[in-house]
Amino acid sequence: MISDNTRQIAGREAEACALRHLQQQGLQLITQNWSCKRGELDLVMLDGDTVVFVEVRYRRHAGWGGALESVDFRKQQKLTLAAQWFLQTESKWADSPCRFDVVAINGDPGTEPALSWLQNAFDS
Repeated sequence: MISDNTRQIAGREAEACALRHLQQQGLQLITQNWSCKRGELDLVMLDGDTVVFVEVRYRRHAGWGGALESVDFRKQQKLTLAAQWFLQTESKWADSPCRFDVVAINGDPGTEPALSWLQNAFDS
């Protein structure tokens, strides 16, 4: 059994890995771990003039499904509500185009993770 502390550390490492990857791709960090009563946004970034809400998902094993598959419809709804709240409270970004991305990371901590970046992840 993996402790909650170990999970939190692995989650923070995955988020840091995702942030580095996105910054290497030219995105700029607006804020990290932004919370409100509607939920939490892992990373809010800027890609040109587009505000990008990034959900970072980490899975050590794919036994329960991979990281990407863990962002189900219910999770998408929570992220959408949190993003709407962000745009209402952070009015500087209210008129910017927006998108939702998912960075999925699979693998054991301490090894080179398999990272997948899905842009416009919520578009059908």
